[in-house]
Amino acid sequence: MYQRIMVAALAQLALATGMQAQQQFTIDIYNPAPFERTDIPVCIALEGTERSATWASVFIDGKETAAQLDDLDADGMADELCFVCNMNKRQTLQANVTLFNSDANANFQQPERETTARTYAEIVLRNPAVKEKNRHDIYLDAITVNRRTANPYNVLHHHGVAFESELIAMRIYLDKRQTIDLYGKFQKQLELEQTQFYTSHEQKQQGFGDDVLWVGNSFGLGALRGWNGRRPTMIDPVERRTQRIVAKGPVRTIVEVKDEQWVAEGEQQPIDMTLRYTLYAGHRDVEVEAMFNKDISNRRLATGMVDVKGSQEMTDHHGLRACWGTDWPASDTLNWKRETVGLAILIPEEHIESELPRDGENYTFVVKTGTNNMLHYRIAFASDNESFGMHTEKEWFSWVKAWRKEVEQPVKITVRGRNR
Repeated sequence: MYQRIMVAALAQLALATGMQAQQQFTIDIYNPAPFERTDIPVCIALEGTERSATWASVFIDGKETAAQLDDLDADGMADELCFVCNMNKRQTLQANVTLFNSDANANFQQPERETTARTYAEIVLRNPAVKEKNRHDIYLDAITVNRRTANPYNVLHHHGVAFESELIAMRIYLDKRQTIDLYGKFQKQLELEQTQFYTSHEQKQQGFGDDVLWVGNSFGLGALRGWNGRRPTMIDPVERRTQRIVAKGPVRTIVEVKDEQWVAEGEQQPIDMTLRYTLYAGHRDVEVEAMFNKDISNRRLATGMVDVKGSQEMTDHHGLRACWGTDWPASDTLNWKRETVGLAILIPEEHIESELPRDGENYTFVVKTGTNNMLHYRIAFASDNESFGMHTEKEWFSWVKAWRKEVEQPVKITVRGRNR
């Protein structure tokens, strides 16, 4: 009863400020796993009139939970509703959802809500007038470079789009490598807006994190490359390369990398490839989706993770592979310390052509598309710096195995009462 009253009260408040209640429905969420889970993503595809919603409220057990509406294809309409929740083993929860749509009221102001952002993303253009490496102030939502750009690696500050949850942060290079580089944290908090991936000495003293991985020409963590039958190849040449922030938060960030007219080494026909990276609040793992404009089922690609010097490896030979090792994250050994990290990748077996032995640069998988001409996998990492994380290979490999079990037992979602 209390929950219904709260939803009704919120609807009245929204109506009074220029919003129109559009849809109300209930989501039943069941956790089939015999263990507790935290920050479980719940994402619902919107259809019909639901897509015109501009604001959503979600109540679970009488309390509002942070939620977001995401426009995935940039057509100005909402495509998905997303929130996260915690669940006990084999528990069922009900989430009451109300979608709102703003009037043509120019004076409309969204009702104030106490929502703490738990994810973030940024694309920052270098400002020549700014000298401090963490004070650049030209922010973009997207950037496209064409093939005439000599060195796109140096176009953007921190070399590409960067994104984070409270646990981890990453950046994706805007060049032919499209390497995923890692930023480790000491504390659970959002930091990129303050450090811009270049943590100052003063910020380090305050407990902020920093770059923790040397990537070179490797995959870093989970970059997708071409495969010429002998080795991975770069994403080059392309006509255009785009990085775009699809969503920043508060509960998930989504970034995209699009390569147009890529002619892979050994291939004649160009293809367009779109890579989508999704990171949820409270998570250290990232979902990767690769989409193509043509059928490439006869082609092979490559992904994996950097072979950290002296790292210990774990593999189940069914798509789960991890390592734990220590190396310098930069060539400057005076101002940097050696960093210990755990890396992991999880690839569905339908996408695996072969798993190759480590070669001193990478732990490599040769992969292929599956149904719907798509390829999807997950990546995860941990830094030994974390006050909240893992500090030995045993702990990391244990987490990685549990991660697979959780991924393979998704929550079951049923939506009731929709009127699309």
